[in-house]
Amino acid sequence: MTSSDLENNGWVRTSRDGAVLTVTLDRADQLNAQTPATWTALAAVGASLDEDVRVVVLRGEGRSFSAGLDRSMFSADPSTDGGLGELGRLPAEESQERIRAYQAGFRWLRSPGIVSVAAVQGHAIGAGAQLALACDLRVLADDAQLRLPEATLGLVPDLTGTSTLMELVGYSRAMEICLTGRAVKAAEAQALGLANVVVPVAELEATVADLVAALTAVPVAASRATAALVRSAVRNDPAAQDAAERAAQVLRLQELVGGR
Repeated sequence: MTSSDLENNGWVRTSRDGAVLTVTLDRADQLNAQTPATWTALAAVGASLDEDVRVVVLRGEGRSFSAGLDRSMFSADPSTDGGLGELGRLPAEESQERIRAYQAGFRWLRSPGIVSVAAVQGHAIGAGAQLALACDLRVLADDAQLRLPEATLGLVPDLTGTSTLMELVGYSRAMEICLTGRAVKAAEAQALGLANVVVPVAELEATVADLVAALTAVPVAASRATAALVRSAVRNDPAAQDAAERAAQVLRLQELVGGR
């Protein structure tokens, strides 16, 4: 893929190995800074998933996962396509609909049928942190740090980050991280539950590969049903979750014994 092809595709490239789809932010010279084209490209990847994809690995090329918004996005010039100045001058409903489309580039990472894994090295700031948080699992290199600085810039995290952070670390810690905009380094991220594992930078790729192998070794139907239960447990009350477990298990048992 040429440089111009990558730019036209939001600096997002994909590769496929059987049931594993790897999505790479490929703008290393800009620390994988994101633009609206990035989010459109990510949403398109999500929309194109087929039933055979079981695991999605999300990674950044080079030394950083993603340093967040491209600098051009901060322009007050309303003519800057997708910039904050343009969004601030649009009618509220139109601006919200545009952000809704941007959020679609993040939400698909928890689509039914897949498990998503973020491989995070270096900086994951703002939109970069929210992209890592959008995944089901995170493997961090020991040089990684996550930051949500939006509030310190007079903004808010609006790319699905508040809900995913809250699920992972709870109310008071999410509040503190969002309002201070401070860096959460790899060791703390693991202690808080933001990272499933932290490894030396040189071991990041191999560790992700081992995790992917373990995820794809589980029978596909059981894997997908279990992932669905874990996701529903976040919001279901105990009675609803118990019912969901019963229904899912009966389907598994029927398939195992050759029932309906």
